[in-house]
Amino acid sequence: MGLSAAPEPKTSATSHALAIRARNGDPEAFGVLIAEHYDAIYRTAWRWCGNRDDAEDIAQEVCVKIGQAIAGFDGRSAFSSWAYRITFNAVRDFQRARQTRGNYAKAYSQVSLDNRPAEQEMATTSNELWAAVRTLPEKQRDAVLLVYAEELSHAEAADIMGIKEATVSFHVHEARKTLRGFL
Repeated sequence: MGLSAAPEPKTSATSHALAIRARNGDPEAFGVLIAEHYDAIYRTAWRWCGNRDDAEDIAQEVCVKIGQAIAGFDGRSAFSSWAYRITFNAVRDFQRARQTRGNYAKAYSQVSLDNRPAEQEMATTSNELWAAVRTLPEKQRDAVLLVYAEELSHAEAADIMGIKEATVSFHVHEARKTLRGFL
């Protein structure tokens, strides 16, 4: 998967209606909902971890978590925001688990022959930029990925991160300063 934006699900209203049906036990609605949102979930996971195999594992885990948690979807936010939050938390859990396992996963990724997404059209500079973003402090990285990679507003990013909109703006500003030094 490239870093270009994946097509958005049909409409927010359609996703919301499917989510309500899935919450009420409709397995077909759940299947359609996951099919519509899988690419966005995968793309988000890939941007955070930068590794195709890890992103696939995270995306599959997110789908399972959505299935387990769908009964708790209250509809106050868009389904896509709710799914982003679950993806965000799954990536964080994955990163914590990788840290506790030591440097084994990092060493493996350096030996791996193809650690890039299947589409090779991405420019090297784009890869370098996203690699630099992934080295930012956690909150700066998360804010940049949500605002620039996922094209969310600062308010939407704040909702997903569980912080104030002004704090997202601050993290984005600090990340820009840091990235200028890297590039």
